[in-house]
Amino acid sequence: MKFIIETYGCQMNVADSEMISTIMENSGYELTDTLTDADIIMFNTCSVRQHAEDRVIGRISNEVARKISNKNLVIGVVGCMAQRLGKELGEMNTKIDFVVGVDNYFKLPEIIEGLYNKRHFVSSVDMNHKEIYHDIYPIRSNELNAFVTIMRGCNNFCTYCIVPYVRGRERSRSVDEIIKEIKIAGEKGIKEVTLLGQNVNSYSWEGINFPKLLQKVNKVDGISRVRFVTSHPKDISDELIETMASCDKVCEHIHLPVQSGNNEILKVMNRNYTAEHYLNRISKLRSLIPNIAITTDVIAGFPGETEEQFQDTYNLMKEIRYDFAFMFKYSPRIGTKAAEFNNQVEEAVRLERLQRLIDLQTEITHEKYKEQIGQIKEVYVEGPSKKDENEYSGKSRDFKITIFPGDESLVGKLIKVKVEDAVGWTLKGHLVE
Repeated sequence: MKFIIETYGCQMNVADSEMISTIMENSGYELTDTLTDADIIMFNTCSVRQHAEDRVIGRISNEVARKISNKNLVIGVVGCMAQRLGKELGEMNTKIDFVVGVDNYFKLPEIIEGLYNKRHFVSSVDMNHKEIYHDIYPIRSNELNAFVTIMRGCNNFCTYCIVPYVRGRERSRSVDEIIKEIKIAGEKGIKEVTLLGQNVNSYSWEGINFPKLLQKVNKVDGISRVRFVTSHPKDISDELIETMASCDKVCEHIHLPVQSGNNEILKVMNRNYTAEHYLNRISKLRSLIPNIAITTDVIAGFPGETEEQFQDTYNLMKEIRYDFAFMFKYSPRIGTKAAEFNNQVEEAVRLERLQRLIDLQTEITHEKYKEQIGQIKEVYVEGPSKKDENEYSGKSRDFKITIFPGDESLVGKLIKVKVEDAVGWTLKGHLVE
């Protein structure tokens, strides 16, 4: 029987889909990339924002129509939205056959086999705060980049965030399993790995913290680049910054969500750092890694945010000058503390503040990209450009998409490109010897 997985959300969901594929294939199922060939359709879902859930619900509604012509088709939902809503999803759409949460992927083959013997809705969303999926080495959907989960869950409980409720408590994988997975990726020709965790800085295994893990990963033969997401500002230690600076394979890029530039709002968010601490960490990063690219996440219109408090965020972004930012208006998530606050900011105000942040960051990003004209960048070639088949695309070490004239023989290689122009969020240039 053939299955297909549609994945929504973060890199963690991408990694989970690869792990699910491994579990399914180990049980005799065959992965397909064509919906019409699939006997089983799974949607791996995201719950961070309401828009993400609405999008998946729409997709599911589109696909259940296939059951009219294919009575044997099985449709299921896995991941964060499955964990959050459970049986509710079956009530929202009675054509869904199963819902499986983030700690129950090992049960998928058994659940699906049972459905072919007796059709009835199945919900398996019990949480297991110890589950880290030992000895599962994913079948990669990407032959160039490997997302390697080093830990699962989150203990931070930011008041706006649903993740701790759907991903459970923090638990780390063993160093040996992580290194083995990275070695396998390197042996298959993958040159870039990204270490994943809801808060990678919290990694801890038998006395090995995240900086020490980075040092071990840096020594793995076969790989050339190491990235990691996501970092929490409260846990960016001097040791970590010094490790980043000293490890040649660790790329000059960090994603460091700030969320707000106002201390009162940060406190209500339960972020456990101040704007001053955050600026100190930025200063340390740029001191030891002068060419580092810094990206972030920002929320506009958090409950109770005044115009003056918003201005603190605006001014902080102006001061730091991020290379790029993911900016969102506050989105209430049922089950989080912030959703219950009685001082919600009006939607129109949230949208207006968000637009001001977007306008500011767009200007800064364009300026920062233009500053790279004339530089020679190391680029990891990932494939043809979406707009021109005669141009190829890849990412620089500082995580900038770079386009240049090339051919298929360059895919998977590390090359040098001299930047000639910056258009939007893209650098353009030509190969150099």
